[in-house]
Amino acid sequence: MTLQQLHYVITISEMGSFNKASEILYIAQPSLTSAVKELEKELGIVIFNRSGRGVTLTNDGVEFIAYSRQLYNQYESLLDRYGKNGTYKKKFGISTQHYSFAVKSFVEMVKRFNTAEYEFAIRETKTREVIDDVAGSKSEVGILYLNDFNRKIITKLLRSNGLDFHRLIDCDAFVYLWRGHPLADKSSLTLEDLEDYPCLSFEQGDNSSFYFAEEILSMNEYQRTIKANDRATMLNLMIGLNGYTLCSGIICEELNGTDYIAVPFDSGEIRTDKMEIGYITKKDAMLSKMGELYIREIKEYLSKTVK
Repeated sequence: MTLQQLHYVITISEMGSFNKASEILYIAQPSLTSAVKELEKELGIVIFNRSGRGVTLTNDGVEFIAYSRQLYNQYESLLDRYGKNGTYKKKFGISTQHYSFAVKSFVEMVKRFNTAEYEFAIRETKTREVIDDVAGSKSEVGILYLNDFNRKIITKLLRSNGLDFHRLIDCDAFVYLWRGHPLADKSSLTLEDLEDYPCLSFEQGDNSSFYFAEEILSMNEYQRTIKANDRATMLNLMIGLNGYTLCSGIICEELNGTDYIAVPFDSGEIRTDKMEIGYITKKDAMLSKMGELYIREIKEYLSKTVK
């Protein structure tokens, strides 16, 4: 039984005639008659009473046509949404730790598509949610970092969720602060230089391990700390409270403005591992057209920005 056969018998029942149905369906009447006979033989029922005055439905035919209409209507609804001229919008989403370069690359990628035909989403969120979003197919790509401190835990979590990590770039640690900060003119900064100012970090949730922290040296004890949950608030705290955060040093001035700078971090005797920034996908997954372009935009942006 095929959808085409269902379409045939529904049309015949509506027209009350094989001849009229064949004209509407643009099919020769003998071919239409043959298709209906094959369907009746497969089902083991007679759908139509045939006479010189046309056709009527048998008792079995009445019941069969009722179910056929339900099924064929669902098929037409699928075509209306997902067919060539359907209303369905292709979806592409990413989830990321709070990186302005990830947003900038997303903007450049979206510019290449007609947003009336696609549904795009970008989620700046907690580290664990980045992983959960990709594992649950909410997002195709996730952006986060690894270093020697969190690598074992994050890698284990990625593996248990069937995800792969793809390296993009390695970054040294920088101190991110606003240009009016009392320490902004220094060539490098140490923890001792920073101890009188609040260390800012992104909130990871009540039960989240510091292995999920977006900032390098999350295991260090800071005298003054303030947590925020979005990038705009973090930037406001930098200006209002002379706060700082430790980051990759990759700043997108086009999005964040020119009021912020990244000063090299001098760790002294404290070991600071490089941040290995990368993207995660489902294991062995092939990226969509949007996904490929997004990663290409990131790589191009990083190649121009990071020396």
